[in-house]
Amino acid sequence: MKKQMLALMAAAIGIGASAGEALWMRDVKISPDGTRIAFTYKGDIYTVGVKGGEARRLTTLGSYESNPIWSPDGSRIAFASDRHGNFDVFVMDANGGNATRLTTNSAGEIPETFTPDGKNVLFSAAIQNPAESSMFPSGRMTELYSVSVEGGKSRQIVGTPVQMPVFTPDGKKMLYQDVKGFEDEWRKHHTSSVTRDIWVYDFENARHTNLTARAGEDRNPALSADGKTVYILSERGGDTFNVWSFPIDNPSAAKRITDFSTHPVRFLSRAANGTMAFTYDGEIYTMASDNSAPAKISVDVVADAASSVEK
Repeated sequence: MKKQMLALMAAAIGIGASAGEALWMRDVKISPDGTRIAFTYKGDIYTVGVKGGEARRLTTLGSYESNPIWSPDGSRIAFASDRHGNFDVFVMDANGGNATRLTTNSAGEIPETFTPDGKNVLFSAAIQNPAESSMFPSGRMTELYSVSVEGGKSRQIVGTPVQMPVFTPDGKKMLYQDVKGFEDEWRKHHTSSVTRDIWVYDFENARHTNLTARAGEDRNPALSADGKTVYILSERGGDTFNVWSFPIDNPSAAKRITDFSTHPVRFLSRAANGTMAFTYDGEIYTMASDNSAPAKISVDVVADAASSVEK
């Protein structure tokens, strides 16, 4: 009896040690309806309620998974995984289950967004520049492709780097952040001609328009439900990255939404109900509206911690 009690106590201690508040979550994306948040943590994909709490682990393999994105109806999540060597795009039910492989190219493929009808996933990969392209062929300078959620042959959408695209409500345009060169995406307070800008791409005339042509960093575009207001992460004014907004038809009228200091805000996304999610100093924050205060949420992760490699 005494041995059984000791065994139960040891098991309880082991279980308690495996549960804790997560830090340094990445690739944070709020669901379209604003009820859940997907994120990457220690190479796996998790989801958690917008109020925080215990996170649900969706991927369990020994491979590295990242960059989760939600389908428009919130029923599916696409993500990148290197379970077959290089990064490929996979899609799975948003509640977990078997993942379906969508891409098989030897290049690394990273999902960016679903099309508005939810039938295709747009992804970035350095596969093949268009014949007329004058860009230097490099793994950093990717192209944008589309693949069906059922799998099959992919097709090129744009021959220049398009990251974190978001569609306008009518589906005729998309906003995105560009890539001009080899600048480290984590570098802070950098100003030069190679920093990222926010662009809008018109599908009807294949025209790109720069909305934030300036020397500093502007990235992570998000849109209001009516498509009239753009939200970005910016270091304007010499400060750290914060959330800014501007009317899509008047980018010069940008205003600051958050007031963080010291550390940069990362991974901005916005739901249809206006709730925004992002990270600051390794933790997830939400904002119910432009005028509300950011609220940090507590995320508990329960996992079997891997033991260190024995030599």
